Amino acid sequence: MKALILAAGLGTRLLPYTRLIPKPLFTLNNIPMLDRCIHCLEEIGSSHILINTHHLHGQIEDYIDARTGETAVTLIHEPEILETGGAIANAEGYLSEAPFFVINADIIFSLDLNAVYQDHLKTGALATLVVHDFKPFNKLRVGSDGLVKGFDAGTDGYAFTGVQVLSPGIFNYFPDKKFFSTIEVYDGLSALNQVCARIETDLFWSDIGTPSEYSLTSTRVQTAEAFGLSLNRIPEIRVSPLCGDGSDRKWYRALHGSRSVIVGDHGICTPGSDRQKELLAFIKIGNHLKQTGLNVPVIYGYDLLSGIVTLEDLGDIHLQSVVDQTQDETLILALYKNVIDHLIDFSENAKTGFNPYWACQTPSYSKDVIIEKECRYFIQAFVECYLNRRVDANTLTDEFEWLADRVLESCRQGLMHRDCQSRNIMIKDNQPYFIDFQSARLGPVQYDLASLLIDPYVNLNSGIQQQLLEYAMERLVSDKENEKNFLKGYRYCCITRNLQILGAFGFLTIEKNKPGFERYIPVALKRLKQNLRTAPDGLHKLSDLVQAL
Repeated sequence: MKALILAAGLGTRLLPYTRLIPKPLFTLNNIPMLDRCIHCLEEIGSSHILINTHHLHGQIEDYIDARTGETAVTLIHEPEILETGGAIANAEGYLSEAPFFVINADIIFSLDLNAVYQDHLKTGALATLVVHDFKPFNKLRVGSDGLVKGFDAGTDGYAFTGVQVLSPGIFNYFPDKKFFSTIEVYDGLSALNQVCARIETDLFWSDIGTPSEYSLTSTRVQTAEAFGLSLNRIPEIRVSPLCGDGSDRKWYRALHGSRSVIVGDHGICTPGSDRQKELLAFIKIGNHLKQTGLNVPVIYGYDLLSGIVTLEDLGDIHLQSVVDQTQDETLILALYKNVIDHLIDFSENAKTGFNPYWACQTPSYSKDVIIEKECRYFIQAFVECYLNRRVDANTLTDEFEWLADRVLESCRQGLMHRDCQSRNIMIKDNQPYFIDFQSARLGPVQYDLASLLIDPYVNLNSGIQQQLLEYAMERLVSDKENEKNFLKGYRYCCITRNLQILGAFGFLTIEKNKPGFERYIPVALKRLKQNLRTAPDGLHKLSDLVQAL
């Protein structure tokens, strides 16, 4: 048995991504669609697989050259795209001996291809089309005798799956022209009762025609993998959206029976893009943290192109929600001390074996990061954009540099989370779990400690903050001199973190139109004013600016 895979299309509905990658090489669970199609044909003993190419054909050629397998694969390049009928006619020299499959390269399905082939042999028809009920594409009219009667049925008909078996005799009915569609051939043959429909009622089928369809298909396939389910059981999986936070990522919970997983959708991640770098950082850092023994979610699977990742479900309770529901300071102190214990493990233990090049932004918390991503970010996103107040940030450059130098010279180096606030700490079985760790990098533990204690989402009072700071220093500092330096670093980190928080709240409120963050700005600004009132001599201009806001 031979087969032709149609892989020449331009993929216009997947633009702009198909400018870089041909649609047949889009991946599900990091396996290209083309490879999945080839594998299905190999499983039923196909002796020779033909693939037509046109758009970005060099990438497909390189992929097939590198692929291993026993089945012969022949590429047929089309300098001009021939449409579906023209592509089949162009391969006639290979397909004139016996019935053969023609399959679209952009679909995934749970079909028994061998049964489809045997069904075709029994009917003696020139064409057998696999069809199913899929309302958006229901165009085929099928008679009670199982024959296709036309292609104008509307929603009451059936949809063609893109899987078909053709007999060599069909070439006698092809028009004498180079460019044509198979539909015009089938339309004529249906009047001769030569087109059979194999109706599938228990079928998983999906295509990746548009970005949304690609993301949905990747989500469904990946969750099935996480649950250990075959493709035909995908319809049993229920997926519901979850509320996001500051990130552009979308989050879902997938359920099957009593089991659940979390799905993160980073959006389509083209190779080398910032989005893919962030996804890679999340995966590599997350796996490292889990192997180190830290409380982070298990990463079950991911796809680097679709940006879909499946994770352990840690529930819906984060640190902020626990604190919001209690006034018991003893309980809050115990909870935060437990978090600090795990944070110290994060900083001290996970730095061993950490590769700085996993980080998606910078390998370490550097002077440039402090100045550009925190100090200047505060001026641009909060003071200028949110408050609409013009400030010449260059007049503050010397103070920003002074502050950055003070942070770095007094820091206790470890692995920093970089956004260790209450919404990024889930509580499961009374234990804290860190999430959103893709920005982790080498840096000061004082920064994460500051993120935790001055977090405006919970607004811990100064007494609790002081007790928790002392608890952390007892765990981390061995003598008075080191304690003094550690405390200096913490105070400086409180300022840089506070600047970052206000910059982020301003950006999210104005640029991302997420007004829910605005309610936390007064707390964050009040805390920054308090920290700068006791700041040393190096921050006069910044302090004057902030006090006047």
